[in-house]
Amino acid sequence: MRSAAQPYPHASDGTEIEDLKDALRRSIRQARTTRSPRRRTEAGLALADVVESVPEIADARCVSVYASRPGEPDTGPLLERLAARGVRVLLPVLGTGLQRDWAEYAGADDLRQRAPGRPPEPGTPTLGAEAIADAEVVIAPALAVDTRGTRLGQGGGWYDRALLHARPGVRVVALVFPEELYDADVRPLPREAHDRTVDAVATPERWQCLRTEDTARTTPLHTVD
Repeated sequence: MRSAAQPYPHASDGTEIEDLKDALRRSIRQARTTRSPRRRTEAGLALADVVESVPEIADARCVSVYASRPGEPDTGPLLERLAARGVRVLLPVLGTGLQRDWAEYAGADDLRQRAPGRPPEPGTPTLGAEAIADAEVVIAPALAVDTRGTRLGQGGGWYDRALLHARPGVRVVALVFPEELYDADVRPLPREAHDRTVDAVATPERWQCLRTEDTARTTPLHTVD
């Protein structure tokens, strides 16, 4: 964790948690734009190595992943490796509003971005929101994660709702760049009661389990001058 390079908003009395989240999102998205295509490609290859070393993923027959957008940790190499192993890979399909659906990955050539800002989606038949229950591991996108499992998403709440259909006890792994992993004892991410925590985090450098047992309550944001 590189706290000196991590954006972190100043919290004052009366500051809304969603406002703090939005400030962090803007800062992290801006920081992601400074990573060159070459560095992002290198990070994607390293991330695939790391994620494949997670025991549940190494043994899985069905995994939920996502097709990355520009600026996000590149999941392309991971998708190809899982498919080459014969793993059934489920990708999100975004419907109207927050409608949730899934479809099977059928190769990079099958992916299409159906609207600006949306992640690439497969062209295979949709399977319904409940299809995520087939996944033995869920790999989720994030802008940042802290060491208590708090995940900062894009702000739409799509994954918080989608995970309601996941099988009980399934491990949820968030993917971030190394500097986007926050020490919850020093810089906890803002979290609301409805936010779903994650069980583990993977970066291009390593993966680790997270201390999620004590995060049933809302985690306050420390004031940083």
